[in-house]
Amino acid sequence: MDTSDPTIIIPRKKGMPSLGLGTWKMSGISCTNSIQFALELGYRHIDTAQIYDNEIDIGNGISQAEIVREDLFIATKIHTKNLSYNRVLSEAESSVDRLRTEYIDLLYVHWPAGTYDPEDTLAGFSDLRDDGVISHIGVSNFEPQQLKVALKECDAPIFANQIEMHPFLHQDELCTFCNSNDILVVAYSPIARGAIFDSPELTTISKKYGATEAEVSLSWIQNKGAIPIPKASSETHIRDNILSFPLSLSSDDISTIDSIELNERQVDPEFAPWNL
Repeated sequence: MDTSDPTIIIPRKKGMPSLGLGTWKMSGISCTNSIQFALELGYRHIDTAQIYDNEIDIGNGISQAEIVREDLFIATKIHTKNLSYNRVLSEAESSVDRLRTEYIDLLYVHWPAGTYDPEDTLAGFSDLRDDGVISHIGVSNFEPQQLKVALKECDAPIFANQIEMHPFLHQDELCTFCNSNDILVVAYSPIARGAIFDSPELTTISKKYGATEAEVSLSWIQNKGAIPIPKASSETHIRDNILSFPLSLSSDDISTIDSIELNERQVDPEFAPWNL
């Protein structure tokens, strides 16, 4: 596939590329083609989950791109119904097969809910790491209290916590906790499912740089030390997101976004830890 662009190199933090491609609601041949296009353009971090039901499509896209496996960073998440020790082991192997890979770089507990039991679940994740099925253990949607328990119960380091984060949900306290415990923050819904396009602050800043509001949001997240994984399926959006990486906001622009105090979630299920 001709991308008409040279491959773009994305720097890494602790081995994880500092920009990823989210794949929620992507499926079928369009998903496969988007993955191939993104990888050939320069993406090396692909994020999915069992519940997205697209691991096979993503695996096909990875295969078609013919990228050296060691250059990729593949992350997926175990569904809340599969978090018992034995299911963790079997489901991780199933994800490896569907993704057509030899191992998974980062396996997340998708939510601290359902069949999640810190001791039982994380024992499975630790054994997967010891056996080379996964390289890193991650959690998603964990608050500081759940992280404290996970750090105590897990025999291996907690590598990353994937959380919703964008200019309308800063997550300062949670980010501080993660940083102090050497846990990477991975930001999903980094453009607040499109809500940022209605932000007068981001619109003003975007015009200043000749960029989009999405590019400004991704740059702000990266400035905070987090790794955004914007979902994009069209070639235009995939290209725009990766080209946003060099955008560097001024301290005044960062402060302007920091002053937005909406605290609005796009993902807020009843079983989320902040609702219990």
